[in-house]
Parts: sequence; C-alpha cells; structure tokens
Amino acid sequence: MSIKSDKWIKEMSLKHKMIEPFEPEQVREGKDNQKLISYGTSSYGYDVRCSGEFKVFTNIHSATVDPKKFDENSFVDVEGDVCVIPPNSFALASTIEYFRIPRNVLTICLGKSTYARCGIIVNVTPLEPEWEGHVTLEFSNTTSLPAKIYANEGVAQMLFLESDEECEVSYKDRGGKYQGQTGVTLPKA
Repeated sequence: MSIKSDKWIKEMSLKHKMIEPFEPEQVREGKDNQKLISYGTSSYGYDVRCSGEFKVFTNIHSATVDPKKFDENSFVDVEGDVCVIPPNSFALASTIEYFRIPRNVLTICLGKSTYARCGIIVNVTPLEPEWEGHVTLEFSNTTSLPAKIYANEGVAQMLFLESDEECEVSYKDRGGKYQGQTGVTLPKA
C-alpha cells in the first residue's frame, strides 16, 4: 500500500471525478485577499471544506446518545458561514466535496493543524473502497470555551492509500448504509 501524491490526486479527480468540486491547487485567499484556512490539493492529500449546514449537539431534551436509536432532537440545526460549538460539545457538518473512492483505495481523514491547535478535533471514519458521497464530519470542542468552525474553508485533510490489489468485497458490494449520502447524515442502525 502506498500513499498517493498530488499528481495522482489531480489525475484521479480530473479524469475519474474522484473529488467534485475539485481544486487542483492550495487555496489560501478568498475574495478581497481575505485569509482562509487552506483547502485543495496538497503534496500528499486533499484538504476538504465543510458546508454551511451544521448540527450542533445539545442536551435541552435530556436525550441519551444511542447509536442504535439516535434521537434527532439531540441537535440544533445551524446554517451560516460560522458555527459556534459550545464548550465540551460537538457538531456535525458535511464536506462540500463529493467523493468517489476507487476500488483499490482506502481514504483516511485527519484534522488540520489550525483547528487541532485550538482544541478542535475532527473525526471521520475511513472512506472504504468504492464508497461515495459527501463526508459527514464531526467536530469536537475539547475546550472549556466556545469554538468557531468556518464554512467554505479547509477543515481536514484526506490521505489516499492505494493497494497493489483490489479488495474482494467493497463498501458498494456490501450495500453499505451510508453509500451515496448527501449533506449531514445522522447515525443509522
């Protein structure tokens, strides 16, 4: 298994639509030279952006977090360019980018250092071979202060690991329950 470079990422995205929309370079500035948390192709990965739709965890209904029977009332919907996560809480968001992972590739997501240095942890499970969809991102605010997440800016980096052989059974073959997801997707039993 080998980690893939910017050249491979560009080729797979431009020819095979692995990432859409795709940014072939690192973007660090927005309109009017406004500084952004970078996104786009990096040396050995791709920095994704989150959309402006967030689900912020709240305990106003005293629900129990149960992955087999998740109560949607555990979240408050927030839309905008910024999401403020309460102390010691978390929020869900989705990538702007839609992914189509090749059959011989496993994708791992790691948080960007800008957020990690602020006590904000990004958690995403691996994107399995032949999975496709918008990635649901989980942001944990580990601090005792409110924390901001910026929509339409870089939040995490995807690393692509290519095997020299295809897997026997892919996520698509298994009929995975999160296949083709769009937007923020809550847990499914």
